[in-house]
Amino acid sequence: MIGVVEAFSPTYAEARGKFLQGCVAAGLKVDAHPHPLKGRNGEALAMDVALDGSPDAKHLLIVTSACHGIEGHCGSGVQTFALHDAEWRDKARAAGVAVLYVHALNPHGFSYGRRVTQENVDLNRNFVDFSQPLPVNAGYAKLHPLLLPAGWPPAPKNEAAIGTWIGKHGMPAYQLAISGGQYQFDDGLFFGGKAPTWSNRTFRAVLRSHAQQARTLAWIDLHTGLGPNGIGERIFSCRDDKAAYARANKWWGTAQAPVTSIYDGSSTSALLTGLMMNSVYEECPQAQFTSIALEYGTLPLLEVMGALRADHWLHAHPEAAPDLADAIRAGMMEAFYTDTDAWKGQVISQARQAMFQAVNGLTSG
Repeated sequence: MIGVVEAFSPTYAEARGKFLQGCVAAGLKVDAHPHPLKGRNGEALAMDVALDGSPDAKHLLIVTSACHGIEGHCGSGVQTFALHDAEWRDKARAAGVAVLYVHALNPHGFSYGRRVTQENVDLNRNFVDFSQPLPVNAGYAKLHPLLLPAGWPPAPKNEAAIGTWIGKHGMPAYQLAISGGQYQFDDGLFFGGKAPTWSNRTFRAVLRSHAQQARTLAWIDLHTGLGPNGIGERIFSCRDDKAAYARANKWWGTAQAPVTSIYDGSSTSALLTGLMMNSVYEECPQAQFTSIALEYGTLPLLEVMGALRADHWLHAHPEAAPDLADAIRAGMMEAFYTDTDAWKGQVISQARQAMFQAVNGLTSG
């Protein structure tokens, strides 16, 4: 049995190694989908998939990590711990629930310490119909020049201008404009892309290979960066469907902490476009679908936004001084991964509870 702290890793290469070792220890076959590029240190990249349970199981739980690459430090730790957790594996197996672990949806971002894919795309904004006119985010268009100034750190005049915008429109409008998703600025924040990314196409192939037999399908997608430090907000992650929301609340919610929703404003997340959950409706129409994003808090919102701005600025300025580049990369890690034993313990305990609850929900009828 691997310990809670030992399940987490400081690099993508180490995280992948621990996940693959966990699959070997659990006797699971790994279906590796090699990424076309190499990692920051020249390592091989892949979306690794392991099914724990019968391929014919009618109940399927999907647990995913690193939709937003750097957030994979958290999600990989959860997956690796689960592979060594005999009580958890016995619970799922006895209930007839197969568990599909998808490790590193965005391995390139994980390796490079970025939230986005190699195309500078936010994977969780990339699942739109690209044959149709793409959404227009007018709020982001006005903020884009302020978010990515010529120099870093931003000059006082730049920060004052952003403060004025927030003062006029409010923090919720600022968060929505930036994070809701935009499709016009290729170098910008929360860019949804102009076409399906490698990660989009590959994950759809995974669903076609492993999820066609499911009649009830649950998904826990592991994220970080929003909310109070160490608290895992359970965010409803289906289409705006009252029946699905009721199921999610029955499975994962309590009177004190109901499942939140981007549709009614109860979530710390803004209303988003191009969400990855759209792929399940399109690739697995036979299944009743219930899903949450488990979102663990790290730093206050403005600090997280500042880290993302700095990361995008650095990507556009590879000539930046080494000390500045190192500081920006360290800021990204702090914004999306709280490297303390206490935080890791909170992550595992809450994820483990949500997984047990998913098995109960899937088999409740």
